[in-house]
Amino acid sequence: MQLRLIYWFLITLNFMEYIGSQHASRVRRQGRMHPNVSQGCQGGCATCSDYNGCLSCKPRLFFVLERIGMKQIGVCLSSCPSGYYGTRYPDINKCTKCKADCETCFTRNFCTKCKSGFYLYSGKCLENCPEGLETNNHTMECTSIVHCEASEWSPWSPCTKKGKTCGFKRGNEVRVREIVQQPSARGNPCPTTSESRKCIVQRKRCQKEGKGKKNREEKRRKPNEESKETRQENKGRASRRQNQEQRENKNKMQPKKRKGQNKEQKPEPIGTAH
Repeated sequence: MQLRLIYWFLITLNFMEYIGSQHASRVRRQGRMHPNVSQGCQGGCATCSDYNGCLSCKPRLFFVLERIGMKQIGVCLSSCPSGYYGTRYPDINKCTKCKADCETCFTRNFCTKCKSGFYLYSGKCLENCPEGLETNNHTMECTSIVHCEASEWSPWSPCTKKGKTCGFKRGNEVRVREIVQQPSARGNPCPTTSESRKCIVQRKRCQKEGKGKKNREEKRRKPNEESKETRQENKGRASRRQNQEQRENKNKMQPKKRKGQNKEQKPEPIGTAH
């Protein structure tokens, strides 16, 4: 057991010596390349140079080279700028440029947005989409082809003719349906949303008055017919009233005639001889 502990202690000690030597060699290289290394840096830099900017960053910051004209300087950022992706290493966190056709990326081999003229598909930027897919110029992606979808037909409407449901025998009835899914650019177009067919019904009169020349003529004739009927009715009433008065006058004359007749029929007195 003690031998095992001693063994692990020696391995740990060797590893720490190796890390220290690597760090010291990196500092020596930076000192040889940049003799003006400063420890009093700002903007998140751990070490910096007056000429090259940041040489290393504070923990959790990303090191990236920015071009200013013909010169590149190092900067330390909390996240990588557009067109770069971040990678964390034990000794440094750095930003690496995406591929030439990628505008933004997650890794070097996985784009999240393509530059103009390319379409994103499964992390790759393509000039043409694979078979069965279509280009979406709004999102600049390869998307599935969407075909139009329509709902079921509605029941047939009542039989009508010129907007009426009465006064005819042959008319038309219609049915409709709705579009529930609009097609994409290469999808199947939408079908018709309405159908019409002829229908036959039992003729029935319209209860409400309609419009038209015939109805206007009927309306003009109707007041004349009503006035004629009114005149006939008034004439009949006057005739009945006249007959009733004649009967009443006749009934009044009959008692007078009877009295006259009774006077004429009265016997004269007969004389007696003494």
